[in-house]
Amino acid sequence: MSTTPATLSGLAPKAINWSIALSVLLIIAGIFAICIPGVSGLAVTLFFGWAMIVSGITHFIFAFKTHTTGGRIWEVIIGAVYLFTGFILLMHPLDSLLVLTLVLACYLFFEAIVEFINYFQLRPRHGVGWLLVDGIITLILAVMIWRSWPVSSVWVIGTLVGISMMFSGFSRLMLSLAAKRVLNRVA
Repeated sequence: MSTTPATLSGLAPKAINWSIALSVLLIIAGIFAICIPGVSGLAVTLFFGWAMIVSGITHFIFAFKTHTTGGRIWEVIIGAVYLFTGFILLMHPLDSLLVLTLVLACYLFFEAIVEFINYFQLRPRHGVGWLLVDGIITLILAVMIWRSWPVSSVWVIGTLVGISMMFSGFSRLMLSLAAKRVLNRVA
């Protein structure tokens, strides 16, 4: 049994095929997230909870690696806040989904304000109108979420994550198919 090192020409087709398969799975997952937005919203909330817990543990580890007392104290405090927040998200996922939706509405509102400011600062430049369009659409979305909150909590997070997953899947699929065409031309 000979063990020869893998060459780029041998690895590239496999990597592209895996990329295509994973892109299709991402598209399918996005469709499911859109079809059942409440479940996917809860899944996002639970994911955030676990991510916060892992971040808290990481801060505690960094606290022991920090050489200054002030740095160690801050790492412990930040770690405790992350752990506490993560446990709250996991213990009360429905309430957390409500809060995350409201935070998303606030985030979109402030993002729209920043887009408007950027528009007015860059106004004489070509193509700056798209900043204004982005700001208007973002503001409308923020107001829609806020006005229908807490009912919007059932669909907002899951739907937006599903749309994001679908677009990511499609863009990655198109890139993978383009790479496959290039590889086929080279071969």
